[in-house]
Amino acid sequence: MRMIFKVSYYIRSNYKNREGKSPIIIRIYLNGKMCVVGSSGLSVNISKWNSQFSKMIGRSHDALSLNLALNNITLSLNQIFKKYENDEGISLEKIKNDFLGNVEKSDTFLELFCKYNADLKLLIGKTKSKATYQKYEITRKRFTDFLKHKYNLNDIRGGELNHITLHDFEIYLKTVADCGINTTAKFMSRLKTIVLFAQRSGMMTHNPFQNYKITVKRVDRGYLTEEELTRILEREFTIKRLEQVRDVFIFSCFTGLAYIDVKNLTEENIRKSFDGEVWIMTKRQKTDVQSNVLLLDIPRRILQKYKGKLPNGMILPVLSNQKTNAYLKEIGDLCSINKEITFHLARHTFATTVTLAKGVPIETVSKMLGHTNIQTTQIYARITNSKISKDMGALVDKLGDMNKAVRI
Repeated sequence: MRMIFKVSYYIRSNYKNREGKSPIIIRIYLNGKMCVVGSSGLSVNISKWNSQFSKMIGRSHDALSLNLALNNITLSLNQIFKKYENDEGISLEKIKNDFLGNVEKSDTFLELFCKYNADLKLLIGKTKSKATYQKYEITRKRFTDFLKHKYNLNDIRGGELNHITLHDFEIYLKTVADCGINTTAKFMSRLKTIVLFAQRSGMMTHNPFQNYKITVKRVDRGYLTEEELTRILEREFTIKRLEQVRDVFIFSCFTGLAYIDVKNLTEENIRKSFDGEVWIMTKRQKTDVQSNVLLLDIPRRILQKYKGKLPNGMILPVLSNQKTNAYLKEIGDLCSINKEITFHLARHTFATTVTLAKGVPIETVSKMLGHTNIQTTQIYARITNSKISKDMGALVDKLGDMNKAVRI
């Protein structure tokens, strides 16, 4: 017998939330029998609801977003129906439970988020960093606070997470949490990872991120010019801690290594290669990607300066990240550099001033930085005015004979 399945929505007209809107309830039908699934997590003004077509009236942004969210719910329910269509035990209750994430378990979305983070924590020092775990923990807390603030909920079912929920969370991040565009994008991206995990785990059958665009604003990252870099190099510091931080920072400016990779550096990472030159050969902790950088004269002299003088096999006097950045601000002031200097600025400086501006191909720079995608390198690097001047000067020389031939 052919199965006839249908999804519809109705308004709970006897209730209104703080915004004066009424909840939209999901109903499903199978061969003429009906079952109420529950709230869709969406709400609408009764005056703007078309009960005949089960959608919000109009072409406004709110109407389009809400109707898209309802379409996604309908699509998810139809996919669940297709999954069980040929099963003898198919029932409205089975479809409902699958949609709400009640199949063989009653985990909620935040419970699954906690499990994901707990697994991340176990992988710290193996395949994941502590910083990655902390970022996902902050995202979980932000989403928990959002559910309480916006919907007065302590948790949410996977099936109730939809396009409107994502939209509301993004607005919450930008307003209540006062996050910038790129910070918001990072929170949304991590939430998307959890949603995909929920799908793979069988908690969710739909992907609310399917038609959701995460917006990122391109940032022109700072760097030190050659003149500013020289100023720090030539400065004599009478305070030992500033001298040490300067040395480690300069080391990174000429190797492109991130803070944690400099901190983890050992003698084993300094080796002679096939070309007879000494190279720094290491793996980036953040991505576990190989990074090989020729040991230039300045970083070589810095390593020599501290050789055999540090405890626990350290080859550089690396302080905590917090102290390092605090002392770099002092160094910037002492060297009259009107820029916010953080340790990561050294990596940008290596990409821009030390390599690309000196004619090193971007493919080579990308490999030394340990990037898997050259587009990542393009974010760090930009063409400096001095590089443009140098290249155009070379062009002038090449056009010399042609200029002489012109009879104008």
